[in-house]
Amino acid sequence: MIQTVPTREVFWNVQPVWLMYVMFAASLVAAGYGLYRCVSGWRRGLPADRFDQPKERLRLLLKHALGQRRTIREKHAAFFHTFIYTGFIVLTIATTVVALHHDLGLPLMQGAFYLYFQSFIVDIFGALLLLGVTIALVRRLALKPKKLVYTHEAEMILLVILLIVVTGFLLEGWRIAATNDPWGTWSPVGYLVARASKPFLGATALKTFHFVVWWTHAILVFGFIGAAPYTKMRHVITGPLNIYTARLTPSGAALKALDFDKLAETGEPMGVKTLAGFTWKDLADFDACTECGRCTSVCPANTVGKELSPRDIILDLRGFAQASDAALATPLVGAVPATAAEALWQCTTCGACMEACPVFIEQMPKIVDMRRYLVMEESDFPDTMQEAMTSLESRQHPFRGTQATRLDWADGLHVKTIAEARDAEVLFWIGCGGALIERNQKVVRATAQLLTKAGVKFAILGREEKCTGDPARRIGNEFLFEMMAKDNVETLNGYGVKKIVTSCPHCFNTFRHEYPQFGGSYEVFHHSEFLAQLVNEGKLTAALPTDKTVTFHDPCYLGRHNGLTEAPRQLVQIAARQSVEMTMNRAQGFCCGGGGGMSFVDEPKDKRVNQERAQQALATGADIVAVGCPFCMTMLEDGINARRGARDVKVMDVAELLWQSVE
Repeated sequence: MIQTVPTREVFWNVQPVWLMYVMFAASLVAAGYGLYRCVSGWRRGLPADRFDQPKERLRLLLKHALGQRRTIREKHAAFFHTFIYTGFIVLTIATTVVALHHDLGLPLMQGAFYLYFQSFIVDIFGALLLLGVTIALVRRLALKPKKLVYTHEAEMILLVILLIVVTGFLLEGWRIAATNDPWGTWSPVGYLVARASKPFLGATALKTFHFVVWWTHAILVFGFIGAAPYTKMRHVITGPLNIYTARLTPSGAALKALDFDKLAETGEPMGVKTLAGFTWKDLADFDACTECGRCTSVCPANTVGKELSPRDIILDLRGFAQASDAALATPLVGAVPATAAEALWQCTTCGACMEACPVFIEQMPKIVDMRRYLVMEESDFPDTMQEAMTSLESRQHPFRGTQATRLDWADGLHVKTIAEARDAEVLFWIGCGGALIERNQKVVRATAQLLTKAGVKFAILGREEKCTGDPARRIGNEFLFEMMAKDNVETLNGYGVKKIVTSCPHCFNTFRHEYPQFGGSYEVFHHSEFLAQLVNEGKLTAALPTDKTVTFHDPCYLGRHNGLTEAPRQLVQIAARQSVEMTMNRAQGFCCGGGGGMSFVDEPKDKRVNQERAQQALATGADIVAVGCPFCMTMLEDGINARRGARDVKVMDVAELLWQSVE
């Protein structure tokens, strides 16, 4: 009898069918228990509110779990991962359609839908899945990129997926051949298998092979489902969950305040001493890790050959957490190789690891949390950082030995303090790096002159200005940071400050994201942003742009942590006739090496982050490297001078460039 409606028998040549349902149920029980173990492990962590703003979280999920926005950045990996990812989705949908058709009696596998989707589209995506897995295997077994973690488990997962797809195509082809399926040509891969098999296999052999391979295929599929939560394949579930529960604020707001009164009452340590000090979201991060190594590959410390590896910190802590309940009470620092104190003190807190992670793991805050314990409980941190903290406590700035004062930069400019000009519209926050480092005094001087030329009514704190506390918080001295923050908030609120402009991205980030925790809410601008507004309003005009080629270096606490990348480029384009971009720019910029307290550490000569970034800047052929941060100025001037050779390359702030062109 000729079929008039396109369809096929679901369980052709399969006996007994009930056994398949038993295997499926067993795989779900095994998988469910594995996920239960994961969730039980997370619940040992401290509370964290990560289920607010459901609409925004759903948008994030669709963009990064379904849309894979971060994954596809890396072209080679994106190529095969997209094939695997989309292949899995389509085959899962196809299997669901089969279940709905057979088990619930919904007439889905028939007609045009059966031909177009269930036959043709599913075959195409199955072929793409096969191609993607093959490329991934070749990459692991032959190409062996340095950043990957190489385990037999990862290779076994790929081999099992490969076998599932291959056996699936064999089953399809042998069914088409044995039944003379009139619609077989709609399944291009299966049809090729059928054509290739018919000359060598008779009807009996086709049925026998189909029967044996069908159950082999079923064992592979159900075994894969049941084992997934116990392997790195758990990321198929934990990855999307981690994206949904990601931090919705900018990464500059990633560090949380501590309740010191509560810690004193409970006797709990300041900072994270053991796994018990992490939140449930921190513990979930461990299980979400896909081992892709992107965080480590963009880490500036790791790039220059240092021990720090954000990926290994996450993976080692995951293994530690899964070892036993006793691990909860074991001190973390040094408990696993990746958390050695030496590695923790190499982090610049640039946030590149977090920005690169496709499943939104937060590596940097965990490093700072462990630093906090070392600093506040053990007093165990680098001597030069200790000197900076001592200077902060005694002189309200971290630059031990400087003879400059808070007002030296303003000599001859007749800039008023806020005590003298209570009607000022803007407070110009100079910052320690701007006021006390001679090179950076030229930057804040140029900024003040631009504000004056534009007719902005501004004032400064003068001798009342103190460090915002950013170096203390990033190094790990949270107690000192909070003390300085509360003191500054009291001063600023006492003067009724509403709007702040600062040349330092670290001060900018602290005011914008961290002072609100202590009652200090202000409208905060980085000087490049504020100056760009003045240009757009026609209050500043660049009459003499430089003929030299300029490249802009994105400060981490401006570009990556706060997404402010276009305003400084606008100033560069106004002040220079020609500009070029470094390969690593904007949110994917490369750190100068000065954040996280590292500007107070003398790095090994062969492992200096600032020289690596300087080399990237020099590679553009630019005559001027523009910056927007006092730390970047210091670090890049040192790096450029070490790497430029005979070339005449200068480092200038965007405010200096603009003032030079306006003047």
